[in-house]
Amino acid sequence: MLRQLYADLEGSMSTSRPKTRAQAKEGQARRAKAAKPEGGAGKRWAKRLGIAALAGFLLVVIAFFIAYATIDAPKPNDLASAQASIIYYADGKTEIDRISEVNRESVLLKQVPKPVQEAHLAAEDRNFYQNSGISPSGILRGAWTTLRGGTAQSGSTITQQYVKNYFLTQDQTLSRKGKEIIISIKIAKQQSKDQILENYLNTIYYGRGAFGIQTASKAYFNKDVSKLTPSEGALLASVVKGPSFFDPGLGASQKANAEARWKYVMDGMVTEGWLTPAERSAAQFPSKSLVKYQPNRNTSGPNGFITDAVKRELKAKLKLTDQDIDKGGYRIVTTIDQRAQKAAVAAVKDRMPTGKGTSTLRVGLTSIKPGDGAVVAMYGGADYQKEQFNTATQATMQAGSTFKVFALLAALSQDKPISTKTKFDGRSPQYFKEFEDKGAASDFLRRGGVRNFGPGSGEQFGNIDLRTATGHSVNTVYAQLNIKVGPKATRDAAVTAGLPSKGLGTNYANVLGTSHVTVTNMANAYATIASQGTRVAPYFIRTVKGGPGDLDYKAKPNKKAAFDKEVTADTVDAMQQVVKNGTAEYAQILGRPVAGKTGTTTDNKAAWFNGFTPQLATAVGIYSTGKNGAELSMDNVNGVGELTGATVPLHIWTDFMEVALKGQKIVDFPKRAGLGDDNVYTPPPPPPSSTSTTTTTTTTTPPTTTTTTPTQTKTNGTGKPTLPTPPPTSGTVTLLGDRPRGTTAAP
Repeated sequence: MLRQLYADLEGSMSTSRPKTRAQAKEGQARRAKAAKPEGGAGKRWAKRLGIAALAGFLLVVIAFFIAYATIDAPKPNDLASAQASIIYYADGKTEIDRISEVNRESVLLKQVPKPVQEAHLAAEDRNFYQNSGISPSGILRGAWTTLRGGTAQSGSTITQQYVKNYFLTQDQTLSRKGKEIIISIKIAKQQSKDQILENYLNTIYYGRGAFGIQTASKAYFNKDVSKLTPSEGALLASVVKGPSFFDPGLGASQKANAEARWKYVMDGMVTEGWLTPAERSAAQFPSKSLVKYQPNRNTSGPNGFITDAVKRELKAKLKLTDQDIDKGGYRIVTTIDQRAQKAAVAAVKDRMPTGKGTSTLRVGLTSIKPGDGAVVAMYGGADYQKEQFNTATQATMQAGSTFKVFALLAALSQDKPISTKTKFDGRSPQYFKEFEDKGAASDFLRRGGVRNFGPGSGEQFGNIDLRTATGHSVNTVYAQLNIKVGPKATRDAAVTAGLPSKGLGTNYANVLGTSHVTVTNMANAYATIASQGTRVAPYFIRTVKGGPGDLDYKAKPNKKAAFDKEVTADTVDAMQQVVKNGTAEYAQILGRPVAGKTGTTTDNKAAWFNGFTPQLATAVGIYSTGKNGAELSMDNVNGVGELTGATVPLHIWTDFMEVALKGQKIVDFPKRAGLGDDNVYTPPPPPPSSTSTTTTTTTTTPPTTTTTTPTQTKTNGTGKPTLPTPPPTSGTVTLLGDRPRGTTAAP
């Protein structure tokens, strides 16, 4: 058939046999001219290309009619059921949450005010009542964009959008687009324009978990659709283009987008004669009637932050949209352990101070499986419904002394490692010229130099090694270590362990934790140490199944060797001293090997305990925030007094780990490797006492510290050890320490 068609086409374009001698001569002249090299070949190719193009066009037409005959338009009532996406705990059976059970309440078109209908037409399809269900010009634009390498563009009429959302998937492919066009043409013949518009308004997604105009009216304005004003209708019509970009309740950027889109819709209504210029002039963007966004009620409480983290990961890793997630029917198994999550919530509830003046306190907790990256538990706030800011993943606070371990990693990673048995002068205060640079370091100079935590001039030590200095969090020793390895090396070690590079300082004071970090990032960095140097990015989703296209996703943790095992072995050994005979002795309650680090920042504006066993790494951070995000001091907290890393954060951490690790085998850490032991550096003895205001006479040996095992003192029926009552505060401000003032032993 095609061969005959080609022959017919070629014949129709050729000349017929001449009937006269004059005509024959004329034909010979034309053929001779056509045979000339300069133009004959080009004309033949043009002829062939024209024939090929025509044949191709006919093939497309034929294919279209075949598809039109074989693709049936689904019946309007045969909807593919939209389903809630369900989030499960790690067991794959117990539900954490359901993401937007399909929230739809259908209404008749006559219940929708005429101006609200027209607002949607002005936004999406001004020729709706005149077109045949498709827009040829829009289709050609979309096809051209796709052929040039972009994704298939919509160029869609309201009928096409209705078909896409009602019957098809959201795939951006030409094949899906082809089906959409054919079904749209058939639907336009089967249904009236009013019926199509009614179905469209009842099925389109408006964001906020709302499908359909009635549900959207309640989600955005808390009113029945029949009560909507033209201005409010224009905003809803604007949101349809992309809820995450045009919902003014999501932020300043989205509000600006919505206002611009709203103006476009309102002006379009004037152009089409649906709104008078006077009505347009009087109309205002409906900010006053817009209600605050209230997330799905199922996302309330602490677990709401898990749902939010899961949705963010679905968007980032699987490229799903809000609409995909809200109605896709996915089955999502997380990494969250149910018992551990409940333990995190309970530990925070039991240990966080309450009463007068404590409403400004915020706490975050993240627990990660070392060597895997799976987030086992997370506490990001008390109630996601009330506040959507995650204290575990979004809030940043100064790291304090928890940052010291990165200087230790840097020291052990050098070509000539600095042994943890290397001794440094532990007097307090001490003045270092290297701290004369601008920025955070200069603050220490204004306060009289670097000093250890404690009353007056700070706790005093003689020449002590890095193991002891880590256990007691000796600031003056770590200042000297940072001078020796260089602050950039300390920063680089932090980044290698898993902290984001942005915002990490490179002045000499960085070792004392002047940079702001998140709880989750610190948990991840400590997990790298716990896993003997293997770094893995944290993740919340283990598997995703179902939904359009029958998705089958399984997480594949990206593991990377960050540090040598010998480096982390010696680092862990030093960090164990914090629990064995240092600022975190309270963690001995676990009855298993523990390594960690307390941290308290300048003026007690943040307090930490980050620690781990071989199976689990957990970070707990507490801060106090005032108006406009101002950091407040926690030096006189109700029921606690001075809130430091060795008080509330350590107790929350221990309570949580006790439950999370219950039943798990007790595992020892690798033995100390002894890097650099053959080249141990010992400083000269401290100089004799002088009248200098920046030095203090000290002994040359470490102070004797008595280790006691904490006792279980039951109070208020909780069975939890009580927090120590700190002594009255007095004397000089101490920088970046870990203990309550006036004490020499950890609580």
